[in-house]
Amino acid sequence: MRVIATAGHVDHGKSTLIRRLTGMEPDRWAEERRRGLTLDLGFAWMRLAGEELAFVDVPGHRRFVPNMLAGIGPVPAVLFVVAANEGWMPQSAEHLAALDAFGVRHGLLVVTKADRADPAAATTAALREIAKTALGQVPAVAVSGTTGAGLDELRTRLTELAAGLPPPDPGADVRLWIDRAFTIKGAGTVVTGTLGAGTLRVGDELTLGEARVRVRGLQSLGEAHESVSAVARVAVNLRGVARDAAERGDALLTPGAWRTTAELDVRLRGTPTAELHRHLVAHLGSAAVPARVRPLGPDTARLLLATPLPLRVGDRGLLRDPGEHRTPAGFDVLDVRPPPLARRGAARARGTELAAPEPGWDLLRREGFVRHDDFHALGLPEAGERLGDWHADPAHLARLREEAPRVVAGWTREHPIAAGMPVAVLRQRLGLPAAELVPAILADGLTVAGGLVRRPGAGLSTDVERALAVLEKRFAEHPFQAPEADELRELGLGTRELAAAVRLGRLRAVADGVVLGPAAPRRAAEALAALGKPFTVSEARRALDSTRRVMIPLLEHLDALGVTERQAGGTRRVVGAANPAYGD
Repeated sequence: MRVIATAGHVDHGKSTLIRRLTGMEPDRWAEERRRGLTLDLGFAWMRLAGEELAFVDVPGHRRFVPNMLAGIGPVPAVLFVVAANEGWMPQSAEHLAALDAFGVRHGLLVVTKADRADPAAATTAALREIAKTALGQVPAVAVSGTTGAGLDELRTRLTELAAGLPPPDPGADVRLWIDRAFTIKGAGTVVTGTLGAGTLRVGDELTLGEARVRVRGLQSLGEAHESVSAVARVAVNLRGVARDAAERGDALLTPGAWRTTAELDVRLRGTPTAELHRHLVAHLGSAAVPARVRPLGPDTARLLLATPLPLRVGDRGLLRDPGEHRTPAGFDVLDVRPPPLARRGAARARGTELAAPEPGWDLLRREGFVRHDDFHALGLPEAGERLGDWHADPAHLARLREEAPRVVAGWTREHPIAAGMPVAVLRQRLGLPAAELVPAILADGLTVAGGLVRRPGAGLSTDVERALAVLEKRFAEHPFQAPEADELRELGLGTRELAAAVRLGRLRAVADGVVLGPAAPRRAAEALAALGKPFTVSEARRALDSTRRVMIPLLEHLDALGVTERQAGGTRRVVGAANPAYGD
């Protein structure tokens, strides 16, 4: 399907032309038909040379320009209508300015009412004006809605126009700008719009504002479908959505694929930034949102929208001054996640940056790290070094890799008995957006284990190392004679110091206040297995040259490790002496 909008001055015969082409009545409201004046968007369709053409018929009166803009915003081509007997008129100019601002590049001039006046003058004037815009040189056809003259040539030109439109991407993310919302008894809420890219299917889950909604049914050109691909006029029946939850200017979106923004940097086409009023209305898709304009450069500005919209870099819109009934500028979206402008001179500096933007890289250099999915959702090409779900600016990554060892060393000096610096603390001090990025910034021998960042062999103070050396010598001679609490205090080994040594694998805690060497479980298993029979606590104590204070918690520790197993009658036997988890 190809979708084409009409444009032109009021009462120049747009709706009459659509009736003659399609045999359908585009004016939906009784008031429109009574007054012979299109007030809102109308829709009709036809089949031509094997191609379905859908028309969005827009109102021509200046009071209904917002309705007109909602219709042409999402549409790639236009049927521009000028009456032969009246020629170029004020709303012709405003509609053309809007098309130019939206960047519409495909169109056809139709000079109507050719039975009432010679169409030559109107054709020449209209082509001259159109040539100044993004439409450039367009074909022209003179017709009469009354006599039917010229309609065959018009159909030929429409076929050529449809064939020259860019092909849509049926696999793209869905963003259906809503231009109508209403209820049908027994069905519920229905919204309509022009699907410019992507595919809709019955059963699809989409987002509407903050809500998740499901497609209950689909229609296109009056027929039900299980799926509809772009480009198409669609009516979407939404399950469980209240009528007042959807309105013109909202959008149905592929979940997770879009980011909404109320602040964006744009490049203007038309009136220079300095000459714009500061409060205008921004039109994007079918949305019309009050916007404050902050100049950045001669042709760049920051727009602050009253309502956030789902936008991407590369989107096009226009700024309208409703008080003066004019469209001073169109714009191209350059950044939908721009930096704050808090410092003096920041706006001017930002304008300089936007003079030669580097899509993707600008955001990455500004933020250091960007999620992989955000490049697509923001309409940017990927940039930087891929790190799992993230991309990193190489320069920023290099700075962090230089800084990380200094930060860890400083923290270690502040916490001399800690087994390592917590990952969460290092992440916070380096300003990393996610803990998963910590391994990527470690250098100079730093490692991560057990949620701690440390240097191999480091982490204990000189005093603690000296005390551990004393214990290691003791355990080498008497591996199962644990030091008393007084001896530990004399060595300077308090609760925190002992906990740090245990975390680093330098000691084995078998009970509160009872510590042995790290290999104690393995050595005990070997000695007890050598007894060759079940043993009592006393027999174990003698075999290991230990005390009851140590032996009871040690045997319970061995039970928990699966080294020993309790038997009936209070004895134990060795069942797993070869397990490597028992110690080095």
